[in-house]
Amino acid sequence: MLNQKENVILIVDDNPNNLKLLFDFLKDSGFKVLVAKDGESAIEKLQEVSPNIILLDVMMPGIDGFETCYRLKASVVTKDIPVIFMTALTDRVDKVKGLSMGAVDYITKPFQQEEVLARVQLHLGLRNLTKTLEEQNVLLKEEIEARREAEAALQKLTSELEQRVASQTAELRQAVNELQQAQIQLLQREEKLGHDAFHDALTDLPNRAWFMNRLQQAIDLSYRREDYLYAVLFIDLDRFKVVNDSLGHLVGDELLKSVARQLQASLRHTDAVARFGGDEFVILLEDIKDIDEPNRVAERIQNQLRQPFNLNDYEVFTEISMGIIVSTMGYDRPEDILRDADIAMYYAKAQGRGRYEVFDPAMQTVARTRLQLENDLRRAIALQEFCVHYQPIVSLSTGQVSGFEALVRWHHASGIIYPPAEFIPVAEETGLINELGWWVLQEACHQIGIWQQEFPQTPPLAINVNLSGVQLKQVNLLNRIEDILQQTGIPSYCLKLEITESCILETVSREEKMLKQLKALGIQLCIDDFGTGYSSLSRLHEFPIDTLKIDRSFVSRIGVDNSGVEIIQTIVTLARSRGMDIVAEGIETPTQLQKLRDLGCELGQGYLFSKPVDSFKATELLGLKVGVVSWPAI
Repeated sequence: MLNQKENVILIVDDNPNNLKLLFDFLKDSGFKVLVAKDGESAIEKLQEVSPNIILLDVMMPGIDGFETCYRLKASVVTKDIPVIFMTALTDRVDKVKGLSMGAVDYITKPFQQEEVLARVQLHLGLRNLTKTLEEQNVLLKEEIEARREAEAALQKLTSELEQRVASQTAELRQAVNELQQAQIQLLQREEKLGHDAFHDALTDLPNRAWFMNRLQQAIDLSYRREDYLYAVLFIDLDRFKVVNDSLGHLVGDELLKSVARQLQASLRHTDAVARFGGDEFVILLEDIKDIDEPNRVAERIQNQLRQPFNLNDYEVFTEISMGIIVSTMGYDRPEDILRDADIAMYYAKAQGRGRYEVFDPAMQTVARTRLQLENDLRRAIALQEFCVHYQPIVSLSTGQVSGFEALVRWHHASGIIYPPAEFIPVAEETGLINELGWWVLQEACHQIGIWQQEFPQTPPLAINVNLSGVQLKQVNLLNRIEDILQQTGIPSYCLKLEITESCILETVSREEKMLKQLKALGIQLCIDDFGTGYSSLSRLHEFPIDTLKIDRSFVSRIGVDNSGVEIIQTIVTLARSRGMDIVAEGIETPTQLQKLRDLGCELGQGYLFSKPVDSFKATELLGLKVGVVSWPAI
């Protein structure tokens, strides 16, 4: 057994990061470690110490590793110290040069700690064994010479020495065998590293790099054989994030592994499936017989994956969205195929998920339109093409305006006015929502401050501003809001931030802490579109919510089939039990208004009172309505 504490290692490298990495790792492994930053200082240090092994970098300022090794081997003092080169060079000539100069091995950068430790231990063991054998052989020669002088004991001595030599030969053979086994293990390790470079660690499926190479081979073959057809299926699991968030990443990982096995089992041995990361898988169908075959494979896979997976005592259901590309489209590059397959997959998701779509060039037009919208949105923010409209929030019992919801509108340079539903999702995906959101908050707070001075009332007018999940993740959210409140001079309790129910469902501990800090600042918090995600009821007590907004889909059913009344009553009861306000969205008829009043809903907004209007018309509404019970049917 190698006693590492008795072995001294000298590391010679001009890179401080490499020195620190190897120093820490080898020291933690039990070795005594010395360092030198270049070849000259290493040679100087070797005048004072004699390490058991030297790890020598090839590329260094001053004398490089090869010259340093040459000088070490030329010195009687240092010639027997094993030298292992450390290099990023992959040229076989450089390796042969190093070994021919007396180095015993090389280690390739970037370092693999297991490889470094294995090679160091291997050559330390070999050196210690060699030194031991040399010392023993010296002793044996001395004993032979001494016993030759004693002629009477010569025969006995010869027999003993033969036995000892035979024993040591057996030990040497055993040591050689152990060294060979260590070499085999190193080769196996290299093979594993090669495998890992082209395979996904979780599912052991081929990865993107492997797949791209295989797809290029299929493209090349299609140009050599006119009858050769292939297809690519781009797969994404629908709502995989929900599984991760609700059941944990361990269950999510098990689901990915189960899906991988199911996909492999669904294909021929000539086909290939790879994982691109996350919940994305890609399939290559080779040498297909007709262009409809990928559709049949897609349907078969979707039917199989609709069956429940039993994972860690959970029954998990999943569906997939899939985009299909057939080689008849005529592609030269794998990147173009994956681009269009990805477009088709997202088109399938947009059509309702759990389905597949075959790529059509028209989809690319849609994607370009989406990209153009994103570019226009970036320019719109720079050119300030946005304005804020305000929809009044009204007391259902008195008709008094209690505040407004601020809603952003985009006046596009073409003259089109885009509603939020058409550009807010793009802004969230691109991160532009942060800059736009701060602008809306600043404008809304400034306007409500003006109204509070012009129309004083008790309690003062409040402003509701939507806060996206992307904004909630900003680390400077609290400080920015404090600055805006200070600049506009409105009390913090007059600002109400609206967060969607889906955002609440996806909130993690950091965002939850941020919500509590906003509440501590005096800002009110509101859940928008409440009732569309029933699972949030179980988490409602975790958040400092002041107001629930009943989703307009329930209000719209009043007077039609009344199917939303029971849900509204449940939400009102829940809100009252927790001391929360209730606001009903989308009130459009007197019947809806009366029913909501009967159910105990205090506040509402909708076209029955006013659609969202600009600040001038909103000011007119305040002049007419504040304190006056004159809304329709009130």
